Amino acid sequence: MTTSPPRNDQATGGLPPLLPGPRRLLKHPRLMHYNRLAALVLLANVVFAWAVRPLDDATLGHAALANLALAVVVRQQYVVNLLFRLATSAPTSWPLRVRWTLGKVYHFGGLHVGGALAGTAWFLALTITTPSGPLRAVGWTLIALLGLVIATALPPFRSRRHDHFEKIHRFGGWTSLALFWTHTLLSSPGPWEVGTLTVVTFSVALPWLRLRKVDVRLERPSSHVVLARFDHGETPFAGSSTAISRSPLKEWHSFANVPAPGEPGFRLTISRAGDWTGSFIDELPRQVWVKGITTAGVANIEVLFTKVVYVATGSGIGPCLPHLLAAKVPSRLVWATRDPRATYGDALVDEILAVQPHALMWDTSRHGKPDMVRLAHEAYRDFGAEAVICISNKKLTWQVVHGLERRGIPAYGAIWDS
Repeated sequence: MTTSPPRNDQATGGLPPLLPGPRRLLKHPRLMHYNRLAALVLLANVVFAWAVRPLDDATLGHAALANLALAVVVRQQYVVNLLFRLATSAPTSWPLRVRWTLGKVYHFGGLHVGGALAGTAWFLALTITTPSGPLRAVGWTLIALLGLVIATALPPFRSRRHDHFEKIHRFGGWTSLALFWTHTLLSSPGPWEVGTLTVVTFSVALPWLRLRKVDVRLERPSSHVVLARFDHGETPFAGSSTAISRSPLKEWHSFANVPAPGEPGFRLTISRAGDWTGSFIDELPRQVWVKGITTAGVANIEVLFTKVVYVATGSGIGPCLPHLLAAKVPSRLVWATRDPRATYGDALVDEILAVQPHALMWDTSRHGKPDMVRLAHEAYRDFGAEAVICISNKKLTWQVVHGLERRGIPAYGAIWDS
């Protein structure tokens, strides 16, 4: 383990040069794969609108339903796990450029955005052409509701008022689905419309059919963090996450599962990062709600590479830990946090060092905040890794991911699209 600051630039040679202009442009955050997928869905709809004639009510309705079905189903937990399984099935013998792109599978939310926008646009066109009457009234009500859901899902609102976004998205989505059923039944639907809506409804309902209240054992090594231990008959796979709640209709929070090899159950590392986590740490509840199934997270893409570097700050160690313990892929850890033993406890730190004896643990209380891009690159270079996976807050994750990708290094991190 290294706890002191690394060598200076003169000794390490500094960061590699930036990619040439055109290639570097493709690494810009606004051109990330999430936005590319959203644009691809919208472009496909534009091509469809241009190629298909006439655009009668049936065509408009089918296009609206197909896109909104895409928006819902692509977020379904089983579908998410399937997408990860397919993307990560590529062998490491494939060209790095191909595996680099497959590793962006967690940007699938772009399909959700593209489908929602296109579906709303198609439904708006259908409503405009609908004669006055109950059908048109339902249509305009649904358009207004979809507009509200989309507006509150935009990053400026979602980031500042996430709790409100979550409630509007949940209850607005359920109400929209009910209105869509109403509109469809008033339109004398055929088997395709009813079948598609049934699939969408089942997709939405399925996680809630597995809603249950379970016991949790909490260990609080410091006022900043608790380690939550679950053993209710499930041992999730490494790299998955579980959503928990104390009020299931109000808000849910997802945390990375940390199963220990050969042991039943799992742990969650919950750090103080807002009102909900703060009250959770202070009150130490004995039970919480869980629903659905455990879902694959970004770090699952590690198997696409021969070696990876994990970069974490603070409680970002939680999503990294199951992969470090499972050791499916040779890895090197860079972890920056304040006084790791005092904050997270000797047991957790010793557990990490047992599987990562060469980890760089940067104590920010002693050395201040480091240049994480530089630390990540040094570990990547010295370890001979093929990719870097960063688990941190939004600002630093973007700094590391795009700071490395602009220099031709595959890098991955959460995109905060939920």
